[in-house]
Amino acid sequence: MTEIIQKDGIWTFDGEVVRIVPGRGRGVSLLRQTLGELAVPLVALAGISYEPGRKVGRLRLRLREGADPLMQVTARSLPDASNPYCLTVESDRAGVAEYLVDEVRNALLLDQIDPGPSDCWLMPGPMVPIIVRAGDGTVSFDGERVTLEWHWNAEEAKRSAGKREFGMDSIVKVEWCPSALVEDGYLRFTLAGVTTKAPPKYDPNAVELFGFRKDPLMAAVAAAVTARLPHPAAGSASAGEVSTTTPAADPDSAKDHDVLLRRLRELGELHQLGVLATDEFTAAKQAILSRF
Repeated sequence: MTEIIQKDGIWTFDGEVVRIVPGRGRGVSLLRQTLGELAVPLVALAGISYEPGRKVGRLRLRLREGADPLMQVTARSLPDASNPYCLTVESDRAGVAEYLVDEVRNALLLDQIDPGPSDCWLMPGPMVPIIVRAGDGTVSFDGERVTLEWHWNAEEAKRSAGKREFGMDSIVKVEWCPSALVEDGYLRFTLAGVTTKAPPKYDPNAVELFGFRKDPLMAAVAAAVTARLPHPAAGSASAGEVSTTTPAADPDSAKDHDVLLRRLRELGELHQLGVLATDEFTAAKQAILSRF
């Protein structure tokens, strides 16, 4: 097992999973502390790199597109301080960081992990229930329903609309946008059959963010909801469900045979991590076995 211990956090790699434990110091962002320990399966990774610097370097994981709901909603716009997949490394530990990079890269090559887009969530998303107070509102999500409550600094249009509640069946999309320069950020929920051109400041389905310390926590809410929405590549498939369709396999083709074997291994890893329920795993496995 390879391990690197820093004030910023601890990363370990056992050949199959990169385990990330955030640091506990004051300098560690609220988002990373809220997310807690993360187990990133090898199959979810597109790559890893170490970026040396004068005083400190950066160890960075790059997840496959569509693998993680947090990266999906933030569009990789999280600052390094809040990004759970970025570790600040002291210069005297650069050698350990480079060794970990080599170990992960070798494992990716040996397992022939496809770095391309994933057609299912490979990370489960933040734990629920989750409650965040930031900007002009408080958002709570229990896994089934979202509740919005407004602060004193919310616009009259929102306070007049009152408390908002809606279930997962009415949510079409979640957007999180950080504040930038003079532009405020927002967390917005798009509901089925509801269209609006109102800016987040006046939209009763959006929380306006002012660029303060707790703003990134709203990204955790967005990710928790997104993890329970249909995957962008899965059409009407339910959140977390793996498509049972596989590439057409020719019995005489060794390449197709390897693809199916790799798919079986990926399903097993997802089942062990709890991303797939037993019945989902069994159905997907049977569908793949039928193609041999």
